[in-house]
Amino acid sequence: MKGYPDLPPIWWVGSIAVIYLGKWLLPWLHVGARVLTLASWILLGLALLLIGWSALQFFAKKTPIEPHHEPKALIVEGPYRISRNPIYLALVMLTLASALGHGSFIGLLSALGLWWVLDRRFAAPEEAMLLKTFGTEAEEFLRQTRRWL
Repeated sequence: MKGYPDLPPIWWVGSIAVIYLGKWLLPWLHVGARVLTLASWILLGLALLLIGWSALQFFAKKTPIEPHHEPKALIVEGPYRISRNPIYLALVMLTLASALGHGSFIGLLSALGLWWVLDRRFAAPEEAMLLKTFGTEAEEFLRQTRRWL
């Protein structure tokens, strides 16, 4: 859609909305268990820490954090040593945390859908832009670091 802000957090909000709609429309597809709630809180905390740590890398390098903007620096430090897309990974973790917290089978599908959108719509084009902008340095980074985990 032209004029629509195509940003990962908007897609993430959509994935969370699917969980709430599913709980409202199909309540029998939800379970409750304390262990799920505990796992949800742990995953939530880890995801928020990962987003913060990752965002700090952008600010330290003075490069745009928004997708579709040309990077000014190649970030290979911090969480980027483990994953090429730690913020996207954290958004999927947040959706999984919500799915677990709500005991939502639909939420698991929503998390999978979010992962697919982030992978195809954002991660792949961003990697092409990294290659175009940073050449062999980006090739090395892409070869040494997994896209997700």
